[in-house]
Amino acid sequence: MGEPGAAERIGVFGGAFDPPHWAHVALARAALEQLDLDRLYVFPTGHAWHKARVLAPAEHRWRMAEAAFGGLPRTQVDAEELQRSGPSYTIDTLEALQRRHPGGRIFLIIGSDQLEQLPTWHRWRELLDRCTLAVAQRGASSSQALAQRLAEAAGLPAEGLAQRIHILRLPDMPWSSTEVRRRIRRGEPILELVPPAVAGYIERHHLYGNS
Repeated sequence: MGEPGAAERIGVFGGAFDPPHWAHVALARAALEQLDLDRLYVFPTGHAWHKARVLAPAEHRWRMAEAAFGGLPRTQVDAEELQRSGPSYTIDTLEALQRRHPGGRIFLIIGSDQLEQLPTWHRWRELLDRCTLAVAQRGASSSQALAQRLAEAAGLPAEGLAQRIHILRLPDMPWSSTEVRRRIRRGEPILELVPPAVAGYIERHHLYGNS
């Protein structure tokens, strides 16, 4: 954890988690270790304004996130976004966390694909002022290279953006929630993709077409 007397280091990891899988868990572990976090908040998305498909009910996604992340140290699955009316905007979540942890340093954990979509997010320029982006990256890209990609996507100068980006190194893990749902619809096994407790929950509640 952080040095005594230093600002709290707070991680924010949001997503639909529909369902959560092993790559999500690996990213959470990487954030805890590589960012030296004092606390990691996992936020299942409430109303996902950016997704065309209908998500599984909030209660199920909450329970699956608890099953997936509950055993990690210094980690809390938080219902802030599920309880909020209207669309789930990350900037609102960051503002709420800053009220809870005044003076804390907030790290927003995202994938490299999300980095280039950042300029489409609600109040995204304010978001950059409120957190450090912790970007999951497989391969040799540098913070400067990622900053250049963000600058090109946003039409901004790249100078200074690299200081707002921290790279999280991850092994190649080509799993996705889409693949988990596809396997379930086909009646194929999913245990290699999701934690056993998540697989059991899906089975018990007949989610994603599981009969």
